[in-house]
This record gives sequence, C-alpha cells and structure tokens, in this order.
Amino acid sequence: MQEIFQAIKEIAPQISEAIKYADLGYTAHSNATGDTQLKLDVLSDEIITKNLSKVQNLKALISEEKDEPLLLNDKAKYIVAYDPLDGSSLVDVNFSIGSIFGIYQDEAKAKNLVAAAYTIYGPRLEFVTCVKGEKPKLYRLAKDGTFAFCKDLELGAKGKLNATGATQSGWSQTHQNFIRELFLGGHRLRYSGAMVSDLHQILLKGGGLFSYPGTSDHPNGKLRMLFEVFPFAFIYENAGGKTSDGQNASLLDLNCEKTHQSTPCFFGSAYEIELMHKFYGQEK
Repeated sequence: MQEIFQAIKEIAPQISEAIKYADLGYTAHSNATGDTQLKLDVLSDEIITKNLSKVQNLKALISEEKDEPLLLNDKAKYIVAYDPLDGSSLVDVNFSIGSIFGIYQDEAKAKNLVAAAYTIYGPRLEFVTCVKGEKPKLYRLAKDGTFAFCKDLELGAKGKLNATGATQSGWSQTHQNFIRELFLGGHRLRYSGAMVSDLHQILLKGGGLFSYPGTSDHPNGKLRMLFEVFPFAFIYENAGGKTSDGQNASLLDLNCEKTHQSTPCFFGSAYEIELMHKFYGQEK
C-alpha cells in the first residue's frame, strides 16, 4: 500500500508542473463517457500510467480517460481506479483541481476498497490518504520537495457549507426543496464545479454537504462510481461522515456493473445526509 502512496506522491508534483505550463486545448478524441478530452487530461493520464505501472503489486489500472482497464500483473492483488484530472476544464480560470485514486483489492467493487487518496493542485500542493478503519490524513508539499504530514481529518456532526452540482433547471422538486431547507437553515453556498476542490473544502472545514443529484437530463447523475464516487465515499465515511445515492444508507453499498457507470451522490456530515433522507423519503 505504501508503495502505491509513494508513487502518487511522485506523480503529484509532475501533474502540478504540467498544469502550469501545458497546452490547455482540446484533443480530437472523446473518452468513454463522451466528453471531449483536454490535452491536459491525456497528459495527466500518461504521467499516472507511467508511474503506477512500475508498482509491482498492481494488477490493473482503470482510468476515466481509458476505454478499458490496463492489465499489468495478473498475480498482483491491487487495482487502482483513478480520475487523472478532475475539474480540468477549470484550469483556464485558474481554479483548484485534483486527481482521485481508489485502491481496490482483487476486484474493482466498492466493498473491495482498501484505501483511497486524492491530490489537490491549488495555491499549495496537498495530498490526502485514507486506509480502511483510519481517519484520512492530510499532507502538504514542503520546500524540500517532500510531503509533510499536517493532521488527521474528521467531519463534525453538522456543517455550514453547501456545494450542490448539476443544472438547477433539471433538479427534481424534492431536491429543490431540500436545498432550500439547507439555505433557510443558514448553510452557505460553496460550489466551484470541481469535485475535488469542493469536497476538500468541506472536509477541511469540518462539515457540510456536497451533492450531485439525478436530474431530468441525467437521471443517473454524472459522477463516475469507480473513479470519483467510491473513493470519496470511502474517505468521507472514514472521516465520520455519511454518504448516499439519495435512497440507500451508503454509496459503498452500490454495485458497479460498468467501468464508467455513474450515480447520483450525496456526501456530508450526519445532519445534512439525514435531512436529505427526510426529503427524499417523501418521494412517491
């Protein structure tokens, strides 16, 4: 496990440097979910593939930017599913973005997650790791080029931040009512459009809600289970928070049948997720 984390520590500065100077244009290709690939997405994927392919105990790599899993060592036990550059379309406006990694044992299923990590490229380069049964740990790149441990991360019972995605015209009446209740209760809007950035802020501020609901045009949401949803659900639940797809008790109870399958998702403190269930439980 530490070998995988060490590889990600070496990957992060390389992607951070690429973000500063790389071509921000689009390629002529689309990924498996139909999104036109940015050149920076492809470059980030190449950096991750090159470095993680050297890790001896990795069976396969599954990337948002690859149509199919990349098999490495059939006798190894770990599979890494990753989003090489979440929020990459926001690079041109200089927002913080990140990379997400889910580490699965034997098979890429939510119940097989044994660790997760993400890096965030902002004013400072930060790295969060989480292994099963332990609180997430925050590291920050120091002047000497190493990642220094900062603190364990934990979510409180209730937060103040609300980051809700998707086009509002596509929200269900249930979701509209739920979000309105949060704002009436004093929650503040904090939404950048970059999943890593928004979830990172809620996690470091100690609580709140991030959601990307099903909508009229995307009933299954837009965020992918293996690369984005499961890793952050793992991190949030180990931090003392709760997650759901709007109906179930945990995003980690979901079955992923296709590599690029998406789902509605809610991540937050206990209060926000329990309030969500009150509203969504009234649906007929």
